[in-house]
Formats: sequence, structure tokens, C-alpha cells
Amino acid sequence: MANRAFWESRFAQEAYVYGTEPNAFVRQVAPHLPKGRTLAVADGEGRNAVYLAQLGHEVTMWDYAQAGLEKCRRLAEARGVRVVTEWVDVTKATWPEARFDVVVCTYLHLPAPQRQAVLSHMASAVKPGGHVVMEVFSLHQLRYGTGGPADPALLYHPAEFWFAFSTWRVKHWFWGEVERKEGLYHNGTSHVLQCWLQRPEQ
Repeated sequence: MANRAFWESRFAQEAYVYGTEPNAFVRQVAPHLPKGRTLAVADGEGRNAVYLAQLGHEVTMWDYAQAGLEKCRRLAEARGVRVVTEWVDVTKATWPEARFDVVVCTYLHLPAPQRQAVLSHMASAVKPGGHVVMEVFSLHQLRYGTGGPADPALLYHPAEFWFAFSTWRVKHWFWGEVERKEGLYHNGTSHVLQCWLQRPEQ
């Protein structure tokens, strides 16, 4: 993940740089998720958060770019829904324990040690029986050039998820090519990792 100044500058553009519609995988999974307390992690301009709020979720959105949080608030107002926006650096946050029914995260790319810590925190933040939904760029994305970091150290390998979620039920798992058209920066054939995981009840 680039530094905060980079994201403030990117989200300060008038356009919603990743669009105003949710990530396609989030849209695919959303009808099957409980409409409870939901956390959208590092959700940028709020496209996933606002969409889930439209479906009836009680959504909190975290990001560390104030420009993104402001655009989320504007989008929520335009769509007639409420999203709680919080300025949070996920690498330094105090994550709650077992608070959320759903955690959604798309394209959060961090150095490996921070990435593992955040995945573990996500797992802890979900209630028993709750869900984690993610789509991120895989290591192979470098060959595609259709979005995401240019540094391979920021991209995901499938094995990383088993450290944090080894006991969870796998509802959906995919590692491969998808077509994406998301605003200005995610366009074309991309190589991603998708997961929909459910925490055991006990």
C-alpha cells in the first residue's frame, strides 16, 4: 500500500477513481451474507460500503485517506443510506474482537508482515459464524499490467490465507483470471485471489 499522501492525492480527484459500483465479487457474494454489522476495510471511496448499506447492512467503513472518506460520505448521501466512516490505519489499529458479522476487503496491498497481521486481525474481528470476503491481486498480476502494485512484495500468494483462516469454512475460493472494469485504474484481464470464508460457530 502506498503512503497516505499518494492516496489523498488519488482520491482528491473529482471522479470516483475506482468507480461507484461495488467490486464484482462483492456483488456476487452479497446476496448470501447476513445483513448485520459489517466492516468495509480500506474501502477507498466507499463503493463496497455504500452498496452493502443499500442492501440493509449496518456498515462501518475504514480508510486512512480523508479524501476517500469524504467521497464515501457523499456517495452514501446520494444513495440515501448511512455509512459510518472512520479514519483508520489498519496496520496500527486496535481491532475489535468478535464484533462484526461480515468483513469485506478488496485490494488491500501491504508488505508481507503487515499483511499477515491484518489478516489475523480480520479473523479476530468477526463473530463466530461470521464471514470474511476478499478480492486481491495475486503475484501473477504483474504480468497483466491492468492495475495494482508494481512491487511483487505487495501481492498475495494463496498460502497466506491459511495462516489466519486455517479452521474456517471455505465457501468460495478462486485464484485466476477475471475481467475487471473499475474506474480509471482497474481495467482488463486481471489475476486475482478471491475468498469467502466463514468462521466456525465455536
